[in-house]
Amino acid sequence: MIRLIICFLTIYSAMAQTPGNNFVKDNYTKFEYQIPMRDGVKLFTAVYVPKDAAPERKYPFIMQRTPYSCRPYGAGNYPQRLGPSSFIMQDKFIVVYQDVRGRWMSEGTFTEMTPQKENKGPSDTDESTDTYDTIDWLLKNVANNNGKVGQWGISYPGFYASAGALSGHPALVASSPQAPIADLWRDDSYHNGLFMLPHNFNFYPFFTNRTDGQPTSVPSSKAFNFGTEDGYDFFLKLGPLKNTQKPQWYGGKDPYWNGNLAHPNYDDFWKDRNILPHLKGIRHAVMTVGGWYDAEDLHGIYKTYEAIEKQNPGIFNILVAGPWTHGGWNGGGESLGNINFGAKTGAYYQENTELRFFRYFLKGEGDANFPEAQMFETGTNQWKSYDTWPPASAVKKNLFLVPGGDLMVDKEPNTTSSDSYVSDPKKPVPFTQTISIGMNADYMVEDQRFAARRPDVLTYEGEVLDTNVTIAGNIKVSLKVSTTGTDADFMVKLIDIYPNDAKNDTGTAKGTKMSNFYQLVRHDGIRGKFRKDRSKPVPFVSGKVEEVAFELMDVLHTFQKGHKIAVQVQSTMFPLFDINPQKFVPNINEASEKDFQKATIRVHGGSKLSVNVLE
Repeated sequence: MIRLIICFLTIYSAMAQTPGNNFVKDNYTKFEYQIPMRDGVKLFTAVYVPKDAAPERKYPFIMQRTPYSCRPYGAGNYPQRLGPSSFIMQDKFIVVYQDVRGRWMSEGTFTEMTPQKENKGPSDTDESTDTYDTIDWLLKNVANNNGKVGQWGISYPGFYASAGALSGHPALVASSPQAPIADLWRDDSYHNGLFMLPHNFNFYPFFTNRTDGQPTSVPSSKAFNFGTEDGYDFFLKLGPLKNTQKPQWYGGKDPYWNGNLAHPNYDDFWKDRNILPHLKGIRHAVMTVGGWYDAEDLHGIYKTYEAIEKQNPGIFNILVAGPWTHGGWNGGGESLGNINFGAKTGAYYQENTELRFFRYFLKGEGDANFPEAQMFETGTNQWKSYDTWPPASAVKKNLFLVPGGDLMVDKEPNTTSSDSYVSDPKKPVPFTQTISIGMNADYMVEDQRFAARRPDVLTYEGEVLDTNVTIAGNIKVSLKVSTTGTDADFMVKLIDIYPNDAKNDTGTAKGTKMSNFYQLVRHDGIRGKFRKDRSKPVPFVSGKVEEVAFELMDVLHTFQKGHKIAVQVQSTMFPLFDINPQKFVPNINEASEKDFQKATIRVHGGSKLSVNVLE
């Protein structure tokens, strides 16, 4: 799986014409418009109106603004499905899709993650003004609407839902950013400085729709010819990231790829593409939705909810999280890899949460009795409701990494010793056992025994649990480390080790044994040179012990009685993250083969994970 492609394909499959399935065509009338914005640019918009709409039966709008196309184009061409789900499609809304500025059939120039403008003049535009102007036009020009508008979007369209929430239009009464990109540097491009390699390398050939400013309904992207399906082998042979600009790859011609490589630090280029500080002045209802196993925009989910909660006190603002991959609530959500969740969680959410949310705020049907946080607890496989997120009842605990391989709870070991490993850029630790050119969707719950058996991965195991332990909320990492090089990466994984008597079930993959299974619960990492400042990287001093601190995103997971809690530390997770030369290079994307070197990494006593435990 590559960055956003699941969402991209989900949208296309949902909107593809299927012979024999005529529900949309039988129940909706399609209109196509070029809606003028305040600066004169026109945006292509497809509007589907229920056929029984009449003065005595009016419907609200539900809208998605997208860079991924409003296809199928043509007033006589209908998609298979409309809206966020079949439940909403059958409940009847006026469904609106719009190609955002500079994409597909819309006029104008596209800017990746359009910066939000704080002080706008009469003709200044951003995604919030385009949303406002679109809503205003729809209300005045589409007959038999009830004067209310809701919006939703998954992934990149989730960003447009967030930006649209800032429009301030009084008719906008409900927004649902789902798996939203929030801070492009942290979400999809660089995880604390670690470049998401297959995520991005495979994404932009599909995403780069047009650069000539001319509206088009024809896809212009073309996939690379990798010559192999083995991503580990391909990216290792590709070498330093500057090699991606060779003629057979990007060749310096893709503006979005060029932007990624030119800005490895969190500079103004990325700060302008962080919508979180702007999420204020919102007056309507917001429901942020995401999955625990979203490999693309995990950060955006919880930080969007958090920013809206802090910067808009008193508004209706709720959070929903389930056992899903990126956009996985559009599917069944019953299992992922070898892990079974016991129910079709996606369909449950669509009918019992999403439909209820939009019916209440757009149609006035039902009630607003929603929990602040509706969260699926993995490990025990049950939905939980909380008045706050993280839960107010959670207690802070520290998991100390004890040199020698033990994991101790809240008792810091009195030691000056350390563990070490040799990190070799020529033999990086794979992030998965799956052979794929991209990123397999189930790697976020994958068995980590293969990593535990590597000499360049440290594993710390706790005692067998005599009771269930539930961790809720974000996780803070504080490592005490040193290196013989002048730069290093650090990846940390929280793992649930199953007991030896754990049995397979019907969903267990052939050849897998759940006995002693090392389930990945949460992971992330940091490029060490950003340990002090994301904008101003600094080298390590060889042998000097320093703190490296970063955040693992939220979980709600129960480590059951008889299981063990474990933590792994490593310096490569390839090719999910690019490889650090382990020699300080100001712009790592300009490093040459000669810059890459082995380094001995030490993890010293006092290293820990701080977690929130429900008691």
